[in-house]
Amino acid sequence: MNITILGAGLMGRLLTCSLARAGHTVTVFEERAADSRGAAAFAAAAMLAPLAESAVAEDEVVRLGQHSLTRWPELIAALDTPVFFQREGTLVVWHRQDAPDAQRFGQLLAATGSRLPELPQPQTLDSAALESLEPGMGSRFAHGLYLPGEGQLDNHQLVDALLFQMLRLGVDLHWASPRSPLDFEPGQVDQPDWLLDCRGLGAQPQWPELRGVRGEIVTLHAPQVRLSRPTRLIHPRYPIYIAPKQEGYFLVGATEIESDDTSPMSLRSALELLSAAYTVDSGFGEARIVELVAQCRPALPNNLPTVRWLGPRSLQVNGLYRHGYLIAPAMHDVVLELMASGSSPLAQGLGLALEAAP
Repeated sequence: MNITILGAGLMGRLLTCSLARAGHTVTVFEERAADSRGAAAFAAAAMLAPLAESAVAEDEVVRLGQHSLTRWPELIAALDTPVFFQREGTLVVWHRQDAPDAQRFGQLLAATGSRLPELPQPQTLDSAALESLEPGMGSRFAHGLYLPGEGQLDNHQLVDALLFQMLRLGVDLHWASPRSPLDFEPGQVDQPDWLLDCRGLGAQPQWPELRGVRGEIVTLHAPQVRLSRPTRLIHPRYPIYIAPKQEGYFLVGATEIESDDTSPMSLRSALELLSAAYTVDSGFGEARIVELVAQCRPALPNNLPTVRWLGPRSLQVNGLYRHGYLIAPAMHDVVLELMASGSSPLAQGLGLALEAAP
């Protein structure tokens, strides 16, 4: 089949590689350059933490995340270049003054666990257990939580590996070439057999309910810091996370800011993120600031992802919000099911909404 994909962010690249590998002829139109630096996929820590997210996310997102955790290793293994991936769990810590917020966080995890018993159970840690899990942590925090089985990957390595794969598969790539679904009539003569719209916020003209939710990330190089797994610091203003990558690099970010502002990071945000990192490990005091990034992620009013039909051979995938890397494999699998048979048992089982565009 001839398939046209609009958008070469995370979803567009994943679907392009799978469809091209299956023998289809794929054409991609992307409004940005090939480096993806203006895309939501670039400004992410790529933590794969359905249990941690269950404290604030809907059950549908948690189910999508659990499915995706098992799929990421398979999708990465199909690529020709390596991508950092690990499942060493998530650590949650807090300062003494934030203990009431930590207690509420634990209660939310427990409530989700009662509804979704398939989730792993969080483990309560004292300072000795913290020290055993992450040397040095026990001297700074009296208590913590360990969320087993959660993962992370390197998003920059992934988007580059997906681009390399698309080139090797002979995908017809058009950069700086914005298109909309109105430019195509799938199934007609001299038109693609299928159209997939994965443009994120670029789809706002056809999907006005979409809004941007700002995320901010600082990249640090701190080879002297030995933190080995994603760590979330319970913070009075918003959750802050530290995600270790390879070769001493760390991403420090805030989960969400309700704003569609894409201007550079503010001084206040930078100070809060860097100060939080320093309180987790004083070794960050000698870190080098590599990059400050702010970008908006596409969200729908209910903050849930959606696949909707534009026509018999046209699908839109959007609203991944701040859960892009957490749920992208599940969304990918649903789209492939819909293209193959017109229905998706996976979507039904996971509670993912399928809609028809107005």
